[in-house]
Amino acid sequence: MAPDPKPRRGLAARVSLGRVFAPVPSEFLFIASTALLLTGFGLVMVLSATSATATAAGEPPYEAVIKQAVFAVIGIPLMFVASRLPISFWKRAAWPALIGAVLFQLLVFVPGLGVEANGNRNWIMIGGFQFQPAEFLKLGLALWMGYVLFRKQTLLGLWRHVFIPVVPVGALVIATVLAGHDLGTAMILVLILLGALFFSGVKLRIFILPLLVSAAVVAGLAVTSPDRMRRIMSFLDADCLADYFNSCYQPLHGIWGLAGGGVFGLGLGNSKEKYDWLPAAANDYIFAIVGEELGLIGCAVVLALFALFAVGAFHVIRKTDDPFVRIVSGAITVWIVGQALINIGVVLRVFPVLGVPLPFMSQGGTSLLSVLVASGVLLSFARTLPEAEAKRRDAIQRAAVRRQRAASAGRKG
Repeated sequence: MAPDPKPRRGLAARVSLGRVFAPVPSEFLFIASTALLLTGFGLVMVLSATSATATAAGEPPYEAVIKQAVFAVIGIPLMFVASRLPISFWKRAAWPALIGAVLFQLLVFVPGLGVEANGNRNWIMIGGFQFQPAEFLKLGLALWMGYVLFRKQTLLGLWRHVFIPVVPVGALVIATVLAGHDLGTAMILVLILLGALFFSGVKLRIFILPLLVSAAVVAGLAVTSPDRMRRIMSFLDADCLADYFNSCYQPLHGIWGLAGGGVFGLGLGNSKEKYDWLPAAANDYIFAIVGEELGLIGCAVVLALFALFAVGAFHVIRKTDDPFVRIVSGAITVWIVGQALINIGVVLRVFPVLGVPLPFMSQGGTSLLSVLVASGVLLSFARTLPEAEAKRRDAIQRAAVRRQRAASAGRKG
């Protein structure tokens, strides 16, 4: 008599469900939880920073945060979908992701689509929503660098195999951003490129040359731009208050916002700087609003969350056996954590004003979407760590054995 196929199908379904709920490593929990907490924290601060000025202008007070929340609602599921994708998918997606991101970036130069603001042309307007395509270049470049350097692992001791195609393609990608006069984003792309080279294990003498070239290019772009030189000189000006109404206006109000919060802050929603005193209060200077409303404690919480994110990401880099995972994880970590430190350094007036958002928290749906998907890539890699994979296999095997015993007992009964 042929066995009944139904129990086998039910067993297969239960084993498949067991894979979905298999144990995840601590790195996965670090990255996922900090990404979610920073996103939620950012939505609260965007609401606080924008509601007052919107009401004063006769606009709905929740419009800005609703737009930001739309991208969060899209980005968080995408993060967890990305976390389920195998490494082979990310390797296959490297070239298409970079090419697609470059083509998307070129839309900023299409008349009627491209939007210019404050001298930068790095946005497009579609359906009432404004996007910054350069944010997707960061993830595309990280994946592409990982794939190319992974394929050249045995040849990285030779400088020509490091420079071709890394330098020409990297220069082309960065040039599409510099054509829109966005030096801040271009610097983050340079960091991603250098981070990928560092974690690929290239020899120091090969790594130093692109570092020096990048520094020279950034210095040249700064010197040839009167606006950038004005911001750099204001940063170096010890008596910045004398130039209050010009270059020092935004940096001074950022510092005053942080100082006004003290240790415990003025209370959520009680910022004074957000009443149109501080430019870009919900964007590049949202950390100043955090400091003013939630004080030193609120700033410490933000820093601690980014530190935990970095711990989870660096554990992935340290524990993985796959060079591709190590390189891409390193590039993404340098991007997100490095950009956060640069943004906070600008608010603290450690760096000149560069115009880079605080990841997860600054107003800007494209930025939020890109860092959430990048976090999903890290989560996908965390699932493949040797310890996590061993635990997952053991859990699935134990579940399968239990189900088989239960099915056997049911048939005997």
